[in-house]
Amino acid sequence: MRLIRNQVSSGMSDTIENEKFVEVNYKVIDKKTGDVLVTVDYPLGYVHGVNDILSEQVAKELDGKKAGDIIEIPIDTKLLYGERDESLVFTDHIDNVPEEYREIGMTITMENDKGELKKFIVTRFDDKTLTVDGNNPLCGRDISFRLEVLTVREATDEEIELGGPVGADPDLNEILSRAK
Repeated sequence: MRLIRNQVSSGMSDTIENEKFVEVNYKVIDKKTGDVLVTVDYPLGYVHGVNDILSEQVAKELDGKKAGDIIEIPIDTKLLYGERDESLVFTDHIDNVPEEYREIGMTITMENDKGELKKFIVTRFDDKTLTVDGNNPLCGRDISFRLEVLTVREATDEEIELGGPVGADPDLNEILSRAK
């Protein structure tokens, strides 16, 4: 049995503030095309003001919001991923590429002469060539982050200690870095 913190009688119990357990769904949207680039299949839960899973900018935007609210925040991909680097885009003759890598979106890990590993994504191929890109797929795009608040409630002592749901270890930066 877990000890639940007493509800604050200010009437603000369903409003996002520090030490509230919050669940959100989010999407990453290409502002130019309107396409959804990333979406989550499960809600992201965290304790507001305790867990730094969300950037400070996003957390500030969520302050005072309630379940059902939707916020949209522009994201500067240059700050997250740096400038797009065209030297990380390679095209090779299709015969030099194993059959199993001939698929758009396939990730190929390569090693440079210093032994450093880098992931590249297959972005294009035809019967003669295959192109891979080592830039993050969101690099150079004009994107926004749309969050929908699903749940706001008092956090348990254990959730406050952990900064999120018991038995979970979400990492939004990891999720964003895997965006396709």
